[in-house]
Amino acid sequence: MDKHQQQQLSLAKCSRQKYSEWIFRDVPSDITIEVSGGTFALHKFPLVSRSGRIRKLVAEHRDPDISRMELLNLPGGAEAFELAAKFCYGINFEITSSNVAQLCCVAEYLEMTEDFSKDNLGSRAEEYLESIVCKNLEMCVEVLQQCENLIPLADELRIVSRCIDAIASKACAEQIASSFSRLEYSSSGRLHMNKQAKREGDWWIEDLSVLRVDLYQRVMTAMKCRGVRPESIGASLVNYAQKELTKKSSLWNPSSQTKVDLISTEHERLVVETIVNLLPVEKLAVPITFLFGLLRSAVMLDCTISCRLDLERRIGSQLDVATLDDLLIPSFRHAGDTLFDVDTVHRILVNFSQQDDSEDDMEDASVFESDSPHSPSQTALFKVAKLVDNYLAEIAPDANLKLSKLMVIAETLPAHARTVHDGLYRAIDIYLKAHQGLPDSDRKKLCKLIDFQKLSQEAGAHAAQNERLPLQAIVQVLYFEQIRLRNALCCSYADDDHKPMHNSWRISSGALSAAMSPRDNYASLRRENRELKLELARLRMRLNDLEKEHVCMKRDMQKSHSRKFMSSFSKKIGKLSIFRA
Repeated sequence: MDKHQQQQLSLAKCSRQKYSEWIFRDVPSDITIEVSGGTFALHKFPLVSRSGRIRKLVAEHRDPDISRMELLNLPGGAEAFELAAKFCYGINFEITSSNVAQLCCVAEYLEMTEDFSKDNLGSRAEEYLESIVCKNLEMCVEVLQQCENLIPLADELRIVSRCIDAIASKACAEQIASSFSRLEYSSSGRLHMNKQAKREGDWWIEDLSVLRVDLYQRVMTAMKCRGVRPESIGASLVNYAQKELTKKSSLWNPSSQTKVDLISTEHERLVVETIVNLLPVEKLAVPITFLFGLLRSAVMLDCTISCRLDLERRIGSQLDVATLDDLLIPSFRHAGDTLFDVDTVHRILVNFSQQDDSEDDMEDASVFESDSPHSPSQTALFKVAKLVDNYLAEIAPDANLKLSKLMVIAETLPAHARTVHDGLYRAIDIYLKAHQGLPDSDRKKLCKLIDFQKLSQEAGAHAAQNERLPLQAIVQVLYFEQIRLRNALCCSYADDDHKPMHNSWRISSGALSAAMSPRDNYASLRRENRELKLELARLRMRLNDLEKEHVCMKRDMQKSHSRKFMSSFSKKIGKLSIFRA
């Protein structure tokens, strides 16, 4: 026997004890009516004079002296029938927001309409619903709570829809009034909105949190259609989720397999999926931390794939405001998996990167528009790149983290997202330290992710002495450190107008100015790439010449050891220096 049935039986017992207080004691009852396990000894005349259904049942019965009748599936049970019986007997009682929904439904069930009696129960309840309840938001919420056990009849009588429309209209009107109250004149005489003033039009958020999830969804949908602010919708969703998802223990106790916990898990899954469907399309309408919390719950509760993908897409569109703690999503799979859910983070990064256009499309001026929804700003790229490097450093010590997963995370962002590779180098060094059995080929593959030209002086000095790096990587570090040193020496002696090319592109490869527009940032990066390619081509040609001359010099040394050769050797070295401008 469920809780609702127990409640109905309790009410029936209570009714049996109390109905004798208002029933006619001097006239013996001639009919007994059973409702939801309760029995009522009543009289036919008052009932048939008001109820069309009871009149038909008495008239259609074979035995004209029918003395017992059962009313199956009566909405509201024994409590609602007692109120209807009181009305038939002319006993006064108060219609309130806590019983008006039951009275409307029981009046419909018993056919207590104007066709059978003037000012019948149905019309009296309808009048109260329209003139009193629908003008008050709190009353509408209370009626909706009562309707939870009266559906679908409450829907057929439009009790639910009228209350929902009233709530949406009232909330919208309150919000408009609140907006007008925050209007004020500036010192220049212009009318503007005071953003510092407290918003008082969202007091209904707490009231709606008591509704069942299906009714709450319908109210939120109506509010969105009415034009309630996305921020208010988002605040309501956050409040509702906190109440529905934190009051249950099963979400944090997945090992429990009791029937109650399974039912609770189903409820929580429904809540998460409903909230995700109700999320406003506008960015930042809800905090990104809340989106990550929903995503963790969706993974734990095994919500639908579409639900999780929608959350990942929303998070990806505003990833630049996320923190490292947000990205650390625990993995809930088998024991041999990674500690954190790397695959989910990868999909989020893909969603973020897909906003960025390909390098060929950068020629189109439209991608530089600051309001373009398809391309993240350069500032957002820098923030996400730093976030990803910190994330890689956090997951790198995991013994179960495969090289391929680490690399796919590092390679998701475009090359121009990182102006400094210190964070990426640190993450890779941590991975190499935690996975010392990594083959040399894999270490080389991993180190190819690092652009050693973009290491700071401190990181370069560390890398030059790092025995965990492959020899080829250390040679590259030493080479670029030599170029850096040569540039520093040249800068100290050369005039400002005659600085070496190496110094100019080395400095320009640092962080871009925050004052530059996205168009200028992209153009600068493309220009630097072209200059780097040309400079590398010149270096290759000079190195090839140096190798040829080196071979010739060795041949000459074998033939002669005279002073004349040494003089010639010095002249050639001076001509072939690869650091000449």
